[in-house]
Amino acid sequence: MRSKLLGLVVTAAVLGVAGCAEQSVGGSNDQAAAYPSKTLQIMAPAAAGGGWDTTARSMQKSLQDGGLLNGHSADVRNVNGAAGTIGLAELVSSHSGDAHQLMITGLVMVGGVVTNKSQVNLTQTTPIATLTSESEVVVVRADSKYKTLKDLLDVAKADPAAVKWGGGSAGGTDHILVGLLAKAAGADAKTVAKQYVAYSGGGEAKAALLSGDISVGVSGASEFADLVKSGDLRALAVSGGAPEDVGAGSPTATIKDAGYDVELLNWRGVVAPPGISDADRTAVIGLVDKLHASDAWKQTLTEKKWQDFYRSGDDAKAFFEAESTRITAVLAEIGLGQ
Repeated sequence: MRSKLLGLVVTAAVLGVAGCAEQSVGGSNDQAAAYPSKTLQIMAPAAAGGGWDTTARSMQKSLQDGGLLNGHSADVRNVNGAAGTIGLAELVSSHSGDAHQLMITGLVMVGGVVTNKSQVNLTQTTPIATLTSESEVVVVRADSKYKTLKDLLDVAKADPAAVKWGGGSAGGTDHILVGLLAKAAGADAKTVAKQYVAYSGGGEAKAALLSGDISVGVSGASEFADLVKSGDLRALAVSGGAPEDVGAGSPTATIKDAGYDVELLNWRGVVAPPGISDADRTAVIGLVDKLHASDAWKQTLTEKKWQDFYRSGDDAKAFFEAESTRITAVLAEIGLGQ
C-alpha cells in the first residue's frame, strides 16, 4: 500500500513538473495571444482634428470593428503641443515599460524634435510600425487672388513677407514644404519660413484660413478635402508624385507639374514606450500586423485616401532612424534647423 501511494505521489510530481514546463514554453505565445489584456491607450500627440488625431481614431475603430482587442477596448486621448514632443516626453518619462500605451507619430514629430530642441526623441521609444503616407496639399480660399501655384510663389519671391502661410506644427511636414517651395521658387526661404503660423490641430488651421488670418494653408491632402469639396477652398497643388483628387472632383496637379522640383510625402506610424519586454514588443507588433491585414483597416485607407506605407518591427526602427537623419539635414538647409 505504501509503495502504491509513493508511486502516485511520484507520478503526480512528474506530471506537475511537466505541466509547468509546458506552461513556461508556451508562455510567450500565450502572452501574445492575450494582448491586449486590458484597455489599450492610444495617444494622439496633437489637438483634435489633425492627422495624428484622425489616425489614432481610425486605428481605434479598425481594431474594434476587426475584433482584434481580445474582448477589451481602446481609448484615444489628445496631448497637444510642440509638434508632438510634449506627448513624446510623456510617453518616455511616464509610461516606460507599459505595453498598453501606444502613441501615433510621424514626419511632423521628427522635425519637431529638432526645431523645439526636444530633450527626447524617437530613438527613446520602441518603434512598432509605419502605417500610412499621404501627399500634402497647398490651398487658398475660393476668393483668393492666387489662382495658381505660380501666382503664389511669384509673390513670395518678390516679397517674401507678403504671404502668410499656415499649417501644422513648427518644423513639421507642412512647414518643411513651405521652405522647400520657397527655395525651389528662388525666394528667400528663411524669410518665407518666418511667415508661417503653426497650429496645434487641423481644425484651427482651417478656421484661420477661412477667416483670413492666413492666406495659404498647407496640410495633408485629406485634412482640407471637405472644404475643397464644398467650394470654400481651392487646391493649387499636391506634393506627391502624381496628381490626385483632393476633393475637387478632378485631379489636382503636382508641384512638379507646376514647374518646381519639390516632392514630399507625410508619413505616420505608431510607437510604444521604452522599457517594454521583448515578448511585449512582439505582442504589440503582432497586433498592429493584424490591424494592417484587416478588412476594416483596408477600408479606412480607401475612405481616407491614405497610401499604405506599412513596415513593422526592425524595418520600422531603421526607417525612423533614417528619417531623423534626413529631416535634420533638410531643416538646416532651409533655415529651420539648429
